Amino acid sequence: MHIRIINPNSTASMTRQALERALVVKNADTQVSAVNPLDTPLSIEGGADEAMAVPGLLSEIIRGEALGVDAYIIACFDDPGLHAAREVARGPVLGICQAAVQVAMTISRRFSVITTLPRSVPIIEELVSAYGADRHCRKVRSINLPVLSLEESPVEAEALLLREIERSTLEDGAEAVILGCAGMSTLCDRLTEVSGVPVIDGVTAAMKVAEALVVAGYTTSKVNSYNYPREKSAGCVVCA
Repeated sequence: MHIRIINPNSTASMTRQALERALVVKNADTQVSAVNPLDTPLSIEGGADEAMAVPGLLSEIIRGEALGVDAYIIACFDDPGLHAAREVARGPVLGICQAAVQVAMTISRRFSVITTLPRSVPIIEELVSAYGADRHCRKVRSINLPVLSLEESPVEAEALLLREIERSTLEDGAEAVILGCAGMSTLCDRLTEVSGVPVIDGVTAAMKVAEALVVAGYTTSKVNSYNYPREKSAGCVVCA
């Protein structure tokens, strides 16, 4: 099978990081590729960034369809354009937030999410609610560090994350923690080891779910909601 990771922002180093994480957990016979658009924001931090990233994301999926890609992973925790992406893809499309939430609900009864900036908190809260995990997610926290600073200041990022993981267990009663940004993925294993808390990285979670769906033969439903976009006629007359 061929699984394609799409980083919706245009920072190539983050695309490589997501690919490296996926390669660690993939099955031996799974082909994994990773791409990013060139004309999208350098990072996605809010609704405007999301909106500007979606056209490029959809273009990459359309290219992947021509190549016969079996499944896609959107490597941004806001799951931008997820439903639109499913309309243009034959195979499964995984958002790393949804995948991580599903894993967290499977291995724990209560979890917290730790993201980058405070402005991302309400976006993630809405996603968690949409995925039916309100009762399980105790809190969405932030370390108040921009996405690009995760690469620039990894030591600081790790210290801030460890502090919030400790607070999640003590104050929230969390039994697992989700890292709310694809740029945090390389820290996942160490954070689990140091904290003793199951720490979930959405990239690896989505990778394993994608493999399972492809092996089981599940494709995106084209009945109603996720059917391919209708072709529009340009012959309509617009009246003033």
